Amino acid sequence: MTRSKLSFAAIALAIPLAACETINPRPPVDIAQPTSIRPQAAPAPVINNGSIFQATQYRPLFEDHRARLVGDTITVQIVEKIAATQTATSSIDKSGTVSAGVTALPGIAANSFTAGRASVGINSANTYAGKGSTVNSNDFSGTITATVIEVLPNGHLLISGEKQIGVNHNVDVLRFSGQVDPRAIQSGNTVPSAQIANVRIEQRGRGAQADAQGIGWLGRFFLNVLPI
Repeated sequence: MTRSKLSFAAIALAIPLAACETINPRPPVDIAQPTSIRPQAAPAPVINNGSIFQATQYRPLFEDHRARLVGDTITVQIVEKIAATQTATSSIDKSGTVSAGVTALPGIAANSFTAGRASVGINSANTYAGKGSTVNSNDFSGTITATVIEVLPNGHLLISGEKQIGVNHNVDVLRFSGQVDPRAIQSGNTVPSAQIANVRIEQRGRGAQADAQGIGWLGRFFLNVLPI
């Protein structure tokens, strides 16, 4: 097989793969990046000048293990439960009646309009009824340990973490990011997700099971093209 034929075969194989990604894309989740970061390097200590207090080596005497610096870890207890119910009912009923009649005209005998010969009547009615209901429920629980990737000027911690579990040919990926107020951190260096701002949670799978739950690229193509 010549070099040109090999190039043509590679292009022909790449086109269906590219079409699969563009026709059936996964909805993105704005997870804060990076999901992990190394602690900032501590400056080299200066030469001891004989003083008890050393600025570069100072640590509080009664310091807990709560996260407060870039690179520290914090355990997040994911407890997200959201339920929403919406019901709407509307109705319209409208009716109208118009009637008219002629009793006499000049030059025409009066009895010519008897028995409703010159009467006109119009009736109209319009009735509409609509009813709708929406119910949404979401329950997510779990635990993940995240890393402090940035300390904001107000002291809040921007955290992000990722957990991957692989079993056989499947990989479950859990990503989390958010903004933590240090005052919400509980004992044991834990914080519930309900007290974290700008929470982003993503749980996806990679492998045979995830592929089986998706629609094929050809079926997705016809779903996008068909008008119904």
